[in-house]
Amino acid sequence: MKIANLRLPLLPAAPTEPDAPTTVHLPMTALDRRRVRRRLTAPDGTELLLAFPTGTYLAPGTLLERRGEVAYVVSAASEDVAVLRPLDTAQAVKVAHAVGNLHRDLVEDAEAYLALWDAPLELLLTRLGVPFTREFRPFLGRPSWADE
Repeated sequence: MKIANLRLPLLPAAPTEPDAPTTVHLPMTALDRRRVRRRLTAPDGTELLLAFPTGTYLAPGTLLERRGEVAYVVSAASEDVAVLRPLDTAQAVKVAHAVGNLHRDLVEDAEAYLALWDAPLELLLTRLGVPFTREFRPFLGRPSWADE
């Protein structure tokens, strides 16, 4: 028995050619990029109706809709994140394990790791002695289970 049609089709990327239409960026949080059935108002006031299949992820750069000469594209909004800077590999492994036990994503970002900030995460990082700061940055991981 052959199993087929398990993969969701990829959504189109934003236009990159120089003569592309006007692009309107829709900043979305990690949680918003997973909410694929809803009504959305773009920064220019246009109302968009999203009705993608369940399980679709709206990655930054995804073209949501094109109306005439205007393209509506997803972008990552800045969110409240913990920026972790483990001191060594052993500490990085401990942090990854502990954050994973909280069912949170840990995203690599240059010389640091990002996780969506909340009080339990701050308590965990303080207890483990991991250097971290709280900043507003785009987060490309999944939202925490509590938000879904």
